Amino acid sequence: KYVYLLLQLCRNKFIMGIIRKTKSITLILGEFTSETIAIPVTDLINKLSLKINKSTVYRILEKLEDDNILYSFIAASGAKYYAKCRCRSKENTNHIHPHFECTGCGKIDCLEVEIQIPKVPNRNISSSQFLFQGKCEYCSP
Repeated sequence: KYVYLLLQLCRNKFIMGIIRKTKSITLILGEFTSETIAIPVTDLINKLSLKINKSTVYRILEKLEDDNILYSFIAASGAKYYAKCRCRSKENTNHIHPHFECTGCGKIDCLEVEIQIPKVPNRNISSSQFLFQGKCEYCSP
């Protein structure tokens, strides 16, 4: 089941450097079952602590991010979150889409809208982060 997820993530003509199917990689990728939900790194470490040590979790997350399988961003709290990349190739590594953080339940998810970054004279912008906050559909009155 998780091997299928791994293969699906790698399907568009790029080979990820972490292609070996290890138990640790399978466990971490298995946490990313939703295309839009972001997971804080602390939750991953706590949930997997009996099976994978913290250093291994960080190392795998970093490698999956380098291979464009996952990406990370910093939430308003300062916590680092990871989510699945929607882009599926090494050429398309810009993750220019906003995230929404519910101030009621704390859930963070990706929003399916495009953001255009303006051209800034004398600047080469390589990344940006957009975080909207408010109440989600479950917490709104």
